[in-house]
Amino acid sequence: MEYSIRKQFALVFVLLMAGTILLCWFINNTFLERYYLENKQKTMLSVYTIINKASNEGSIGTEAFDIEFQKICSRNNINIILLDAGTRTIKTSLNNYEILSRQLVDYLFMKDEYDSEKMLMQEEDYEMLIKLDEKTQLEYVDMWGVLDNGNLFLFRSSLEGIREGVELANRFLAYVGTGAAVLSALIILLVSRKITEPIMELTRISERMRHLDFDAKYEGNSKTEIAFLGQNINELSETLETTISELKSANNELQRDIEKKNKIDEMRKEFLSNVSHELKTPIALIQGYAEGLKEGINDDEESRNFYCEVIMDEASKMNDMVKKLLSLNQLEFGNNTVTMERFDIVALIKNYLQSVEILCRQKKIKLQMEDHASIHVWADEFMVEEVFNNYFSNAMNHVAENGVIDVKLTLKGNAVRVSVFNTGTPIPEESIPHIWEKFYKVDKARTRAYGGSGVGLSIVKAMMESMNQKYGAVNYENGVEFWFELEMTEIIC
Repeated sequence: MEYSIRKQFALVFVLLMAGTILLCWFINNTFLERYYLENKQKTMLSVYTIINKASNEGSIGTEAFDIEFQKICSRNNINIILLDAGTRTIKTSLNNYEILSRQLVDYLFMKDEYDSEKMLMQEEDYEMLIKLDEKTQLEYVDMWGVLDNGNLFLFRSSLEGIREGVELANRFLAYVGTGAAVLSALIILLVSRKITEPIMELTRISERMRHLDFDAKYEGNSKTEIAFLGQNINELSETLETTISELKSANNELQRDIEKKNKIDEMRKEFLSNVSHELKTPIALIQGYAEGLKEGINDDEESRNFYCEVIMDEASKMNDMVKKLLSLNQLEFGNNTVTMERFDIVALIKNYLQSVEILCRQKKIKLQMEDHASIHVWADEFMVEEVFNNYFSNAMNHVAENGVIDVKLTLKGNAVRVSVFNTGTPIPEESIPHIWEKFYKVDKARTRAYGGSGVGLSIVKAMMESMNQKYGAVNYENGVEFWFELEMTEIIC
């Protein structure tokens, strides 16, 4: 992702780390020497207090003070010389102390010449200043003066040592800071990846939800805010699925209600006309054979049985026709409820084909269907199964001897087309627009032979229109294909 949180998080941390290191370097470079110098002044004042006290107590010449004296000089990096009033050396930290002795005498007798020196501190008994050595061109911090007992003293510490320490500290900080920044960058990349992985998972889940795929769930079990967000998204997914199902059902009901009022009168008239027309023939047959039985046209038992079988067969056909007409009537009048739900169309078709596999083998029909992954659709599952049953039954009744029935599922944008093809005689082109009409029969003799009522495809039409989905039929040279389409819950690429 171009604006990945992980990259931004890592970049901000690295920049912050680098900025902190640069700020520390700048502060060190600017103020560390001054801090060292101020600290050195405090140290010299502390040493002055210790030596002045020892001088007053008369313990300067003791062995115990010699040890303390060496510690003071070594620990604080200070050279010390003490002179008496006659400028004789009392105590010194250097073997070659003449330079310090001369410098102390110069300070004492040529004080006015050093007024131009950089003075750090000036009191009644002592002065502290920065002194440039003309021979070595090195700077020192010198503190000189008179102790309470009248002895002279000079403390000297190299300023170059302080500067070298500052430079070393800055160099060390640069090395450590660079290493720390690189190491921290690697660590933050790993940590940010751990943090952003759940966010990326939630992004993928929301993307699937955008395409109305609500199967994806967040599985994280941490106690962080992201985990709570994942739980809320899971609940949102379930709520959206339920709400969309209800909305689609309500939308279908609304569309049907709009058309219902305009069709009711026309459908009533058409229904009565079709029923009276279709029942005329079976009623006449039943009436004729019943009158024949009553009048005893044939007295033999075989003839009577034949007459009774005809009456029973026609009555059964009438009963089946009436049931289908009532079902169709409910669909057309909108008395049934369309329940839009999400289900796997592949599983529905496979289950149906398994139930009719034995019947196909008995009729020597070759049944074909390619394997498909699950395809979820929005529709009324009961109606879809009834539509497929009508198509498949129609195919079995019209398939050629030792023929083939081929079931296909084809993806078309955000819809899937389910088609049932059977080898056999194609439907006349002029009849295709009329096969969806009630009681229309292309081959009336054959339809009557297998007990067809002529309303099966009308039921298909009513069911598909109640779900606002497409349907149709296509002729081929070697057979006929009937198809219907359903809206998928997500787009499959």
